[in-house]
Amino acid sequence: MDVKVLDTYVLWEIAIGNPKFIHYLEEDFVVNDLILAEFYGIFLREFNEQTANYWILKLRCYSQEVPLHILIKAVKFKHSNSKKKLSFFDASGYMFARENNYTFVTGDKEFEHLQGVEFIKK
Repeated sequence: MDVKVLDTYVLWEIAIGNPKFIHYLEEDFVVNDLILAEFYGIFLREFNEQTANYWILKLRCYSQEVPLHILIKAVKFKHSNSKKKLSFFDASGYMFARENNYTFVTGDKEFEHLQGVEFIKK
């Protein structure tokens, strides 16, 4: 079973109904809670708290906690790839996926050629 870790970009595209991304809802996927928090912030900024809360409630059952040791690995990964200008949210999503033998699904070009990534061109 191939579990996917969806990043914020993928969640956004699903939320706005992009048909290129909808199929992920039919696959086994998780969202780590840091990515879910970032996603909440985007909806809060772009819409309002009610809409942000709606999406949190809808996706909460797919959320998984990120243990401290993975957060530390994400900090190290971000630091060792400082030229790529990775966000901490993306680094945590990637390391969370790697540590759990999941596939990280993203459209961020910084991850395009990394192991364990399903890259979707923006």
